[in-house]
Amino acid sequence: MSSFMPTLNDTYATTPEMAEVMSDSRLLRHMATFEGALAAAQADAGLVPRAVADVIGAVADGLTFDEQSLFAEALKGGTLAIPFVKALTAAVRAKDEAAAPSVHFGATSQDVIDSALVLQLGEALALIDADMTRLADAAAVLARTHAKSAMLGRTLLQPATPITFGLKAAQWLCAIAESRTRLRLQAGQALVAQLGGAAGTLGSLGSHGAATARHLTTRLASMNAYAPARASTCEGTPLPWHTRRGGLLALASELAIATGIAGKIARDVALMMQFELGETFEPAEAGRGGSSAMPHKRNPVRCMLTVAAAVRTPGLMGTLLSGMVQEHERALGGWQSEWGALPELLKLTAGALANMADTLAGLQVDTARMRANFDALNGLPMTEMLSLALAPHLGRAEAFALVEKAARDVGATGKSLAEVIKANPAASVLSGAEIDAILDPLNALGATPEFIDSALARWEDAN
Repeated sequence: MSSFMPTLNDTYATTPEMAEVMSDSRLLRHMATFEGALAAAQADAGLVPRAVADVIGAVADGLTFDEQSLFAEALKGGTLAIPFVKALTAAVRAKDEAAAPSVHFGATSQDVIDSALVLQLGEALALIDADMTRLADAAAVLARTHAKSAMLGRTLLQPATPITFGLKAAQWLCAIAESRTRLRLQAGQALVAQLGGAAGTLGSLGSHGAATARHLTTRLASMNAYAPARASTCEGTPLPWHTRRGGLLALASELAIATGIAGKIARDVALMMQFELGETFEPAEAGRGGSSAMPHKRNPVRCMLTVAAAVRTPGLMGTLLSGMVQEHERALGGWQSEWGALPELLKLTAGALANMADTLAGLQVDTARMRANFDALNGLPMTEMLSLALAPHLGRAEAFALVEKAARDVGATGKSLAEVIKANPAASVLSGAEIDAILDPLNALGATPEFIDSALARWEDAN
């Protein structure tokens, strides 16, 4: 059982699994993995004896850390790598004096930290991918179940024409499915191990440098927890990306987009959960959504946390994008600014996606209330369809004017649009039955069935 304890901020913002994956302890473990893989890659390249590489790998694999001492020393050198390598070298020396000089040989601080980040990202993205899939699956169920559940469309927060709840869910499905596809593509390109040495030349490794880089990349790719990263290939010798952060930032951008998509879904659900609408509700759970003062409250807590994550994300992306302006071969401040922003972004993305996957999986949908909210407008959302039906008989301008006046009469009298229009002799070009059919929202859905079917088919094909 893990002894990891998340912070209060982590508890609000992310999942326990992601908090642990992005913890300092996990980063240190991946740094040790890098050092073991580096020694093995150098043995593969003929640079160090295999026995030396085996000693380094074994010690790195079993190394334990005094984290507080490491962190105190890291502050002095500006990087965790310095005290970490010192501690590893001492442990290797205690095991085999002859192997100690080969620890971290030819690498620089950024190599070990960035490569450890790649492994850490692999674990994180595996969790995020799983929750994106859960969220999309839940949206697909809603789209299929409610393909014909008519409700009021809303534009600029005002009543529009009818849609179905299934179409709304299909839009959620498409958004998250497309984001998952892009995330997998970006991960395959970005999650490549880093080895460049002091100034990106691997000069200290001489003729063995390129081969070492290739072997290290292959070894660490095989250890990555995220399948798209394992499947990625790097043609030729992978160049170090010390100040070339575009791939990592493209990946981060898609994480921010995924968080925004979850935020959009949360906003929709929370708005529909307002008492005045009462169309959807977060899953009921003892103790969730209550108030410290008002016993009747049922607050959309998961939606709240998801929207909060989406609000925080753009600031983190601003930091990451600003940090891309890096100097020469190694950066002063730009790279280091990623250390806090990127883990925070990953945690927020994970929390947002998990919250909305849980929400949609157990979402309570009141289709009767959806229809009642539509009917409460006395047919006004159907004015466009009625005007179009009258236009061939009366002309477009006259039909529009007739329906516009009828809409005003609905507001003034409280009668339904059907009652008002049927009482107007000018509308007698349509029978009462025709008017009823025109004003039925289920007859005004256009391409909605095809849109829903297309979204579901694309998701099935993607899996």
